[in-house]
Amino acid sequence: MEYILTIVVLIAIFVILSSSYNLVIGYGGLATVAHPIFYALGAYTSALLGIHFGLPAAICVLAGALVAVVASILLALSALRVAGDYLLIASLGFQLGLLQVIKNFEFTGGPGGISAIPNTITGPWRTPAYLLICGGIAALTVWLIARIVHGPYGRAITAMRDEELAFSALGRNAMTIKVVVFAIGCGIAGIAGGLYAFYFQYVSPDQFEVLHSAAMLTMVVLGGMGTTMGPVVGAVVLIAIPQAITFLNLPPAVMAPMQGIIFTTLVMLFLFLRPAGLVGPLSRDRMAGRTALEKSSGGVAE
Repeated sequence: MEYILTIVVLIAIFVILSSSYNLVIGYGGLATVAHPIFYALGAYTSALLGIHFGLPAAICVLAGALVAVVASILLALSALRVAGDYLLIASLGFQLGLLQVIKNFEFTGGPGGISAIPNTITGPWRTPAYLLICGGIAALTVWLIARIVHGPYGRAITAMRDEELAFSALGRNAMTIKVVVFAIGCGIAGIAGGLYAFYFQYVSPDQFEVLHSAAMLTMVVLGGMGTTMGPVVGAVVLIAIPQAITFLNLPPAVMAPMQGIIFTTLVMLFLFLRPAGLVGPLSRDRMAGRTALEKSSGGVAE
């Protein structure tokens, strides 16, 4: 039972992560793969403050979110001036560079990571308590993002994403909206990192590598990019599948690459067969299919 509850806690943390990533890439249209590094900043900041200063967990998690927000703004002010492939490359370079910094500083634990993170909740009710906390924050995250994207500001975000030139021509500042959306999404990722650190009491650089970028992207695409509940469904499915595979008792040499293969295969299948994802409206899939048909027939579709 403890194992199942732990998996549910992990699912709740990844619901927070995938929903915040969907705000950035799905609603904001910002092609970045650096989301795991803000997750890492939240985790490392929370862990270090808890270990060295003995601050309450809530303050440590909020501090981790603040560090993630500041780092995201610094990245955004430079990287968001470019778009498309250039933004993708800039975000990837930022992630890999910061991971190297984490691996080579002694106070971050180096490649071995940080352990002995304070256990703020003890006793037999520790996991149920964390499940309540993480589940509540996950639900609050989904609700908050829904309020943002379905309100007046959300319409401005959609207009900026779909027609940036026309949006700017109307006198609106697209750069400001990009930075705000990016900062909100990365700050939420920092909160998820703090929750992860205090629950599992161990963080290492390997937990925030590029593979986790693929995992988050898969969750968003699988569930439905640009939908409120899509990342929730994607997180549940993508966390459950690897756990189910562990029961097959496959050798480590097979298990290690299998997660990456599964994520990549699912992304490719859903991009071609159901671009709208599991939660996205079927009409979007039909429109994607019609567009492909028109292109293949020289612009005429029956």
